[in-house]
Amino acid sequence: MTTLLVSQPNFADHQTPQGHPERADRIRAVDETLQAPEFGKLLRRVAPYGDITLAELVHDAGYLGRLRTARPAEGIGQIDADTFISGGSLDVVATGLGGALAGLDAVLLGEAENAFCAIRPPGHHAEISTPMGFCLINTVAVVAREAQRKYGAERVAIVDFDVHHGNGTQDIFKDDPSVFYASSHQLPLYPGTGHPSETGVGNIVNAALAPHSGGEAMREAYREQILPALENFAPDLLLLSAGFDAHERDPLAQLEWIDTDFAWVTGKLMEVAGRRCSNRIVSLLEGGYDLKGLSGGVRQHVLTLLNG
Repeated sequence: MTTLLVSQPNFADHQTPQGHPERADRIRAVDETLQAPEFGKLLRRVAPYGDITLAELVHDAGYLGRLRTARPAEGIGQIDADTFISGGSLDVVATGLGGALAGLDAVLLGEAENAFCAIRPPGHHAEISTPMGFCLINTVAVVAREAQRKYGAERVAIVDFDVHHGNGTQDIFKDDPSVFYASSHQLPLYPGTGHPSETGVGNIVNAALAPHSGGEAMREAYREQILPALENFAPDLLLLSAGFDAHERDPLAQLEWIDTDFAWVTGKLMEVAGRRCSNRIVSLLEGGYDLKGLSGGVRQHVLTLLNG
């Protein structure tokens, strides 16, 4: 496999309060992990500054204006109980989006078979009209729409293995049969959505996992629910919302996956991508709030993308 790693140069300019789980040290930990010799074969690219107005592909007309109003001239502003914005945050969001779109371009132009984009802040909780859950814009949703708009992709799949349900991604695509969204997540847990009965127009699959259920329950959910539905959808492109907060070390959840569970799920998704969309995968970092757990999960995920 040819795997592109997209890194983000200005990740630390999105500031959150002391002790907040979504912090700049997350990207530092990922960057350090991916400097190991075993990742020597990675293609590497620095994220360019992206066009943040592309957020209007998935968010409502006033969305960016509300973010700009909430952004303080100095210090840190608060959007909700968990979601913060600082003076540099929108530049970080734009660069994260630019990095994700660089991954999309590389994969769809044939420069790489897959890509991993080490970007922040996460995005999958951002709904059509509401930033929330540490998320300012829904980056993976913008990438899906840009794949359709720029490259003519007819069927885009998003699989989300973050421990939290991607309520924002579901909100954006729940009425659109051209985009498939599948999520494995702990329930009950924030944000409280993602019940298996939430199926959109037949394009949504929610695999709700019980606390402390571990990797075997995850494997069963993918074998019986997510992988068959993804295979049947037959996407032109597979996007991953790659969260690593299902890890047993993570402080915000209790699914208790271990490092190799992330290798397993990545490998199974790659098998479907190999059969259905010429291996085309673009993976975007979402959650993961224990630095050792995040590093271990990312290591397994990227090694699997790289080596098959």
